[in-house]
Amino acid sequence: MSIQVGNKAPNFSSIGVYDQEFKQIDLSDYLGKYLILLFYPLDFTFVCPTEITAFSDKYDQFNKLNAEILGISVDSEYCHLAWSQMDRDSGGVGNLNYPLVSDLSKQISISYDVLIDDGKALRALFIVDPNGIVQHSLVNNLDVGRNVDEVLRTLKAIQYVQKNPDEVCPANWQPGESTIISNPKESKEYFRSI
Repeated sequence: MSIQVGNKAPNFSSIGVYDQEFKQIDLSDYLGKYLILLFYPLDFTFVCPTEITAFSDKYDQFNKLNAEILGISVDSEYCHLAWSQMDRDSGGVGNLNYPLVSDLSKQISISYDVLIDDGKALRALFIVDPNGIVQHSLVNNLDVGRNVDEVLRTLKAIQYVQKNPDEVCPANWQPGESTIISNPKESKEYFRSI
């Protein structure tokens, strides 16, 4: 099964760790908000804590955009708890501003088509809109981390075009910059300006 942008995000229910507690996490609980699904290979590795903490450090910026974040790996909730109880300078993630979800059964990773043969999830990211529709997907191999600022920029662009359906965002668009009117005649105004 392949997850395509524009399709409904596969639902899931699992145990997560948030604020040093176990919590039931259901994708459907996030309807009405944007959701960043942050798949990563494993706890206690090298690139993963840099990403998990970077997204946590910018959580308030996501939250101001009506967005939540879920970190998902094939580790158990007990592993997530132990990792979140370790200090960052020891390779842990400390207290995070969003839950880490257990995918020990690997069913979430399978449903999002990010599980690889050795049983880990690829470094995948999905932006799901308030209606549960996947608006963006990004998949990196295991050794390359993602850019949190680019995810924020992409989220802002998605929100902009959803509010302004006659406009599209050009490459490197930032809020406040010119957009393109999505029809042949009016689009020339943008192209003349560059």
